[in-house]
Amino acid sequence: MSIGTRLLTWISGTFVGEDELGNRYFKDLKHTRNGREKRWVIYKNQADGSAVSAAWHGWLHHRTDLTPNDTGVRALKWQRMHEVNPTGTDTAYRQPGHVLNKGERTKASGDYQAWQPIEENRSKGL
Repeated sequence: MSIGTRLLTWISGTFVGEDELGNRYFKDLKHTRNGREKRWVIYKNQADGSAVSAAWHGWLHHRTDLTPNDTGVRALKWQRMHEVNPTGTDTAYRQPGHVLNKGERTKASGDYQAWQPIEENRSKGL
């Protein structure tokens, strides 16, 4: 976190809530942009935009004035918890045969047949 963000938070930030990942959300009623309060997040870990859930993203971007804590909406049983995008990390998905995944994959089952153009189309140059 930069010194500017730390000072802004300490001087004029009002804490509004915390998400399931431990990120803390603030607003500043004194300083406005285009007539709207300034809102920001202080990440628990490394600053990563994908660490903000959809509900908090909506609040940060003024889609709603109610924080997810104020709405009382709970996740349904079938909904997954928000996950940070793992691209570029050790937990990212690597398909079978990927160099960083031992470069091994199962043999093809033999049911694949390569496409071949029809002979008459080949003679026409298609």
